[in-house]
Amino acid sequence: MIEESSGSPAALRRLVLFLGPLAGLALAIALPARGESAALAITLGCLAWVALWWLFEPVPAAFTALIPMSVLPTAGVITPKQVAEAFGNELILLLMGGFMMAAALERNHAHRRLALGMVRAFGGRSGRHLLWGFVFATGLASMWISNTAATLMMLPVAMAVLEDYRDERLRVPLVLGIAYAASIGGWGTPIGTPPNLVFMQVYEQTTGTRMGFLEWMSFGVPIMLLFLPLLALWLGRHLRGAPAADVPHLGPWQASERRVLAVFALVVAAWIFRSEPYGGWTGLTGLGGVNDASIALFGVLLMGVIPDGRGSTLLDWPTAERVPWSALVLFAGGIALATAFQSSGLGDRIAAALGGLRDWPAWALIIGVCLGVTLLSEIASNTATAVLLMPILAATATASGIDPKLLMVPAVLAASCGFMLPVATAPNLVAYGTGMVPLRRMMREGFMLDLIGVATLSGVCIAFFWR
Repeated sequence: MIEESSGSPAALRRLVLFLGPLAGLALAIALPARGESAALAITLGCLAWVALWWLFEPVPAAFTALIPMSVLPTAGVITPKQVAEAFGNELILLLMGGFMMAAALERNHAHRRLALGMVRAFGGRSGRHLLWGFVFATGLASMWISNTAATLMMLPVAMAVLEDYRDERLRVPLVLGIAYAASIGGWGTPIGTPPNLVFMQVYEQTTGTRMGFLEWMSFGVPIMLLFLPLLALWLGRHLRGAPAADVPHLGPWQASERRVLAVFALVVAAWIFRSEPYGGWTGLTGLGGVNDASIALFGVLLMGVIPDGRGSTLLDWPTAERVPWSALVLFAGGIALATAFQSSGLGDRIAAALGGLRDWPAWALIIGVCLGVTLLSEIASNTATAVLLMPILAATATASGIDPKLLMVPAVLAASCGFMLPVATAPNLVAYGTGMVPLRRMMREGFMLDLIGVATLSGVCIAFFWR
């Protein structure tokens, strides 16, 4: 009965299913009558349609991403070639390669061994030490694999520890710590979470400047390493006197674990030192055409041919094809929409409309962006939020006469800061689904962590990017 009430999410989704295209069509028809170009009107109408469907999800987000890839070329706003370039973009290939290598780590159980090693490094001398170990292990794993995979990897280990643990106080902090750390860990690298690559693509389109792997990590890793201890301190504040615990052992290393980690370490080193310092290894070898995507795909190739010592290879095709294609489609739709922002003149129009913001101090803009995006991320997926906001924030920064990084970086990081609600992120949903975390407790802990996140991101981004 509750689901059928007029104010329920189900009823609202049914309404938005029809309201989205109607709103888009109304804008596309009405704006040209007021002197706007047809291309601008269609792009704005498409944006309204996509925004409504991404926010309320009457259909899966990947289906919504097909709207700009189908409507915009049909209307002549962008060309079919630009749509194809969006789907074959270098950053999509990088993300695909990253997903496949992460699948190889999971297939050979190497990620779990590394995570448990990190937990043991913090020791099991007390409940607080155990919480810190799980938080850092999950965060560091999530730098390289999806936040959902990191959560699903660590939760069974945590459940095994909690099964015989004597102090009930550890249950909720440990489950929430794993979920939240999985979202925070994605800040560390460009492939940690899809919004990072959305930012990199729109930033390059806006400024013509390419951000490298090492440049991203130069601010992503410090922010992550600052926030993870804050997370552990907050969640562990009531764990004084919590006893020690036993962490499961995995036995001796297997050949497959060593081999897959060796290949992955080689790929990571190739990413980090590709162009820096002093021109990197590509400058020394004269291989200037190499990019991060080609390195990732070569790593996938190596994993696909190196034996795992068990009669197969480190990565087989059934494992590789389990890539979350929906994330790639969502990314491609965002690139197509960002392309239309430029070609239709909508980006310039938004920049002109927001010209008054140039009188605002940069610190106020950053705090406002962090707070607004954090709240939005509680009800919308972080990738959809980034795809929707990156072109708008790029235009806002242009209107304000500041480097787009000053607004875009805080926003893309804040998009992963939804800690209050189960629907905010997949890790939150997984944690809530264990039945060990009451909703009110998640909202209470998450509310404070949202505030801590806004303060941390604002302060660090002002220090890093405000010149």
